[in-house]
Amino acid sequence: MQRETRETGVTFPKIKHHGAVQGVTGSCHELQVSDASAVLIDCGLFQGMERSAEGADSDRLAIDFPVETIEALLVTHCHIDHVGRIPYLLAAGFKGPIYCSEPTAVLLPQVLEDAVKVGFTRDRQLIERFLGLLKSRLRPVSYGSWVEPNMRSGSLRFQFRPAGHILGSAYIECVVGKATPTRVLFSGDLGAPYSPLLAAPQAPYGTDILVLESTYGDRLHEGRRERRLRLRKIVERCLHDRGVVLIPAFSIGRTQELLYELEEIIHRFGEREITTPQGSSTPWKDVEIIVDSPLASRFTDSYRQLWPYWDREARNRKKGGRHPLSFEQLTTLDNHQDHLRMVDYLKRSTKPCIVLAASGMCAGGRIVNYLKALLGEPRTDILFVGFQAAGTPGRAIQQYGPQGGYVVLDGKRFDIAAGVHSLPGYSAHADRDNLLNFVGRMRRVPREIRLIHGDERAKRELQAAMQARFPGSRVTIP
Repeated sequence: MQRETRETGVTFPKIKHHGAVQGVTGSCHELQVSDASAVLIDCGLFQGMERSAEGADSDRLAIDFPVETIEALLVTHCHIDHVGRIPYLLAAGFKGPIYCSEPTAVLLPQVLEDAVKVGFTRDRQLIERFLGLLKSRLRPVSYGSWVEPNMRSGSLRFQFRPAGHILGSAYIECVVGKATPTRVLFSGDLGAPYSPLLAAPQAPYGTDILVLESTYGDRLHEGRRERRLRLRKIVERCLHDRGVVLIPAFSIGRTQELLYELEEIIHRFGEREITTPQGSSTPWKDVEIIVDSPLASRFTDSYRQLWPYWDREARNRKKGGRHPLSFEQLTTLDNHQDHLRMVDYLKRSTKPCIVLAASGMCAGGRIVNYLKALLGEPRTDILFVGFQAAGTPGRAIQQYGPQGGYVVLDGKRFDIAAGVHSLPGYSAHADRDNLLNFVGRMRRVPREIRLIHGDERAKRELQAAMQARFPGSRVTIP
C-alpha cells in the first residue's frame, strides 16, 4: 500500500508524520535534514480507534516506517501517546540516542516499564534488560541548552523549552542547515496558563515552520478560579449524597495536578461542613482521597523529588511547610488485593470519598473495576478532567451518560445512572486562545503552521482562526 505520509518543501528540511495526524494519539514525526539523516520527534502509542496512515493502532503496534536513516529520538514528554512505541522502535533496529529534558529522563523509564509489563512481558529479567538498554540511550538535556548531535550528513541543532504540559514537558526548537538555516518548532503538547505546579510556556522569538498540536483548537477552558469552584461543588455534592467521585486520571501529570488542587481546597475549606439528607454532616477535612494506582504513586513520589522544577507558587507552598502532594487525607493503594477490597467496600458503603485511578480514558486499568461496580449507582459521580479519544469507554460515558445510556466494559453492557461531569479546564492542553497567543507572542510569525494532534473539527476551527489572525502564514492540515 502506498504510504500516505506527507512532506513539506522540496528541499531540506522535510517533515513526515507517522502519527497524530488522523487524531490526537500516536504522536510521531520525522524531521529529515538530508537524504541520509533524520531525527524522530516522539514515538507514541495509538489509543481508541485511532491509527497511523498504514493502519497501525492499539492492536497493531509495529513501526511501519524505515528507521535506517533515523539517528536520534527527541522526546517532548513522557505521556504514553508520545512514547509508548519506543520499545517497538528499539526492536525495529533503532540504534541512536534518546534526548529529553532532565525531569523526563527520570520519569520515562517508569512509564515504559509499565508499558512493557502490559504489552510485552512480566518477566523481570527481560524488563530489566530493556530498562538497562533504555537508560543507556537516554541523554538528559537541561532546558535552553543547545545540542548539536553528530549526523551522517546535514546539520542540526536543537533545544528543549518548557511546555507547561506535565513535569518535564518541552517544545523543541530545531535549526536545520548552517548557510541558510531553517527553524522548525515541534510544540509537543502545550500546557494552559495557570496550570497547577507548572509555569506557563513562553513563546520563542520565532520560527519558520511550526508543527502545532490542536487538541482543544475548537474550545476555550474555564479559568482556574472557576474550575476549582466547580471541582469543589462536585465534591460537595458527593459529600451531600454520601457517594463516590470517580476521577479517571492519567497517572502522570493530571493526578498530581488534581492532588495539588484538592490540597488547596482542603486548606481553605477544611472546616466547611456539608449536611446530608439524613441530617448528619461531613467536613471537607474528613473526605478521604484515594489514589488507586501504583504507577501514579511512584510518579507522585518522583514529582515530589523534582520539586525544584515546580512553578514559583508551588515551591513557595512547600517552603511554607505545606505538602501539596502528600497530605493527611490522602490514601494510596498499591497491591491488587487492596484495590479489589476497596472496590467492594465502596460498593457496599455510604462513605463519601474521591478516587483517582488510571486510565484517563477508561480504556483499561483499575478505574474499570470501579466503573463496573459504581456506574449504576445514582450517588456516584464520574468526573472527566482530560480529553476522551473517539472509541474509548471514557468518550462513551461522557457522550451517553448524561442521557441515561450505557457503556460496554470488557464485553459487557453497564447502564449509567451515575452523574457525569467534565472539567476541561483541568486539561493539561492549551485551548484555542492559548494556542493563538503562543503564536501571536512570537516576534517572527511562522511562514507555515502545520496542525496535528487533534480531531478533524478542532483542526478545522483552529485553522480558520489561525489564518484569520496570521494572514501571512500558510496554515495547513497534513
